[in-house]
Amino acid sequence: MANEQLVAPDHTAVRVALWRALHRQIDAPPYVFDDEIGLRLAAPEDGWRDRPDMDPQITSPMRAGMVSRARFVEDLLDEHIGRGVDQYVLLGAGLDTLVQRRTDLAARVTVFEIDQPGTQAWKRQRLTELGFGVPDRLRLVPVDFEVDSWWERLLAAGFDPGRPAVVASTGVSMYLSREANMATLQQLSVLAPGSTLAMTFMLPLELVNSGEQQMRRFAEQGARASGTPFISFFDPDEIVALAKEAGFAAAQHISSEELTRRYFADRADGLRPAESEQILVAVS
Repeated sequence: MANEQLVAPDHTAVRVALWRALHRQIDAPPYVFDDEIGLRLAAPEDGWRDRPDMDPQITSPMRAGMVSRARFVEDLLDEHIGRGVDQYVLLGAGLDTLVQRRTDLAARVTVFEIDQPGTQAWKRQRLTELGFGVPDRLRLVPVDFEVDSWWERLLAAGFDPGRPAVVASTGVSMYLSREANMATLQQLSVLAPGSTLAMTFMLPLELVNSGEQQMRRFAEQGARASGTPFISFFDPDEIVALAKEAGFAAAQHISSEELTRRYFADRADGLRPAESEQILVAVS
């Protein structure tokens, strides 16, 4: 750890944390997801709410998408912990704050957060500075994805592949090649029976409603400008078939419409998640 250079998380991870906090600050209750700890971790400059990517109206579908996917994953984790699962893996953890927010869940599960070494060193320091510390049940797993095997690093951190786990990969698949996504699915499909993967994926642009396509193009332009272009897109039937081909016993697609029914149905403010991003749930 002493030799790791501190590197702040990428702009995407920070943006997700700020959108989650913004939901709590400007949207009406009931809150789909309540997380302002990520904002404390990120410690953005004053005036962050005036950034163009925080515009309350223009970016509301993305904000709703971020909080609904986070809520879905934590509901899924809560359900599986109730069945005795005690391992939780986050691929591309970013500024996740489950351990700090949901002490009821964190006390019953070991959390393995996988991310770049510099980002993990930065997060360890920030958690210490804020007084949270890094308890033994939180394993910050540094992985240089250019040279390291994330699987080997995960095992070295104490993960037991012989016991079931919940694995979350949100906001990652669009940055990976189709081959890398398939390799990840194949690796995770061999987890112990009873394990579950929740992975977000991006729809091809032609499957997105016309009203959202302009916002999607703007997001893709920003990703390219940041040096992290979107390169993989899947239609729902395709990603479900790929998960089964990779070796999962079962797989299903969770649509943005399903997230709306679960978390936004009774809202009067019109807040709804973007259609572009959907969720795959696969069971080993």
